[in-house]
Amino acid sequence: MNLDLSKFRVVSKKKFSLSHYSPSYSGKLKSKESAQKLLEKNVKRTAELQDKLYADNKWALLIIFQAMDAAGKDGAIKHVMSGLNPQGTQVFSFKQPSAEEMDHDYLWRITKSLPERGRIGIFNRSHYEEVLVVRVHDYVKSSQLPFLFMTGDLWKDRFRQISNFERYLYENGILTVKFFLNVSKEEQKRRFLERIENPAKNWKFSSSDLKERGLWDEYQKVYEETIAGTAAKGAPWYIIPADKKWFARLVVSEVIVETLEKLNLEYPKLSEEQIQNLTKYKEILLSEKE
Repeated sequence: MNLDLSKFRVVSKKKFSLSHYSPSYSGKLKSKESAQKLLEKNVKRTAELQDKLYADNKWALLIIFQAMDAAGKDGAIKHVMSGLNPQGTQVFSFKQPSAEEMDHDYLWRITKSLPERGRIGIFNRSHYEEVLVVRVHDYVKSSQLPFLFMTGDLWKDRFRQISNFERYLYENGILTVKFFLNVSKEEQKRRFLERIENPAKNWKFSSSDLKERGLWDEYQKVYEETIAGTAAKGAPWYIIPADKKWFARLVVSEVIVETLEKLNLEYPKLSEEQIQNLTKYKEILLSEKE
């Protein structure tokens, strides 16, 4: 199935509104079962493309997941990436910065976690926390950033820094794809209640989840400005409808397949001499006595 991914893609820095993107959208797909079959096909295709990516050893793919709590980041990573070879995959989850990380610039911990050529890197949250949660809670005031750089429009400065950083990555063969899992406030409430009522999911719920939920409108505002301020052709954002997990996972898988296919990946081609040597090696192996 070929979804029209342009419905979800944001590559322009022009202002846009999340209200234009329905969290419950599922297009013509109404069945979880049919979506699952398509997802399985994409998982298989992603594994094939990953093998080529690794052999080609020129590009790397960085996949970023950002979302409100309970939007389904962990599940998307688990299901969409289930067919990947662990040797060519790196997953990092970024929490509150450590004391060591606070002593460096905010991209330091990101830079050292970037995927190597031929590999796929997955960030569960990322450097975008520095213009999202840090902004909503005004944590920058307690940071070690010199006061000189806290004046003016700090957030526009950081949008510029992040955009330049991602352009630098692109021009060095690291393609960045950013997913915002767009869950509705009503669906988040339902999932929170499920976590409270289901003993197997109690561990997923925290009182801090409710505190963050209370800042819903503030987060929607900063997400809008962040996405608009950092979208680019070489580092696009995708606004993924997340109320139906099965559809969200399918769209994510479609984006990843499309992104890798556009790289025109190829297995290394051998020279005539190398091919002739292979024939010799084959003869040597076949001539061995059992």
